Amino acid sequence: MEYLLMLYSEENGWLKMPKAQQEQAMGAYTAYTEALKKAAVLKGSNRLGLSSTATTVRVANGKSQVLNGPFAESKEQLGGYYLIDVPDLDAALSWAARCPGASHGIVEVRPLWGVATGGVSFSE
Repeated sequence: MEYLLMLYSEENGWLKMPKAQQEQAMGAYTAYTEALKKAAVLKGSNRLGLSSTATTVRVANGKSQVLNGPFAESKEQLGGYYLIDVPDLDAALSWAARCPGASHGIVEVRPLWGVATGGVSFSE
């Protein structure tokens, strides 16, 4: 089953870290990513740009509204994700707990909504 691990943290925290601490954190993420690859569960991953670079689109009364920046104001921002394919939720939670992001933010775990989970698959 595929799960998306969404990594949330306070993005200004990263910008305030000393360079040596940033390098240590990047090393931890590199090791985590390699462990996912070695276990053959990694389907994809990426970092996201700062939330200040986001553009939000909403359609109201048939008209598109485009707003600069994130729509939701929150303390923690979505900074990246891992898409993994594991047997069950317990395995996904185990990988989420090992993620470096869980030590300085939160990792939200969600199953993909596909045919196997009763949802609609748009890939068929």
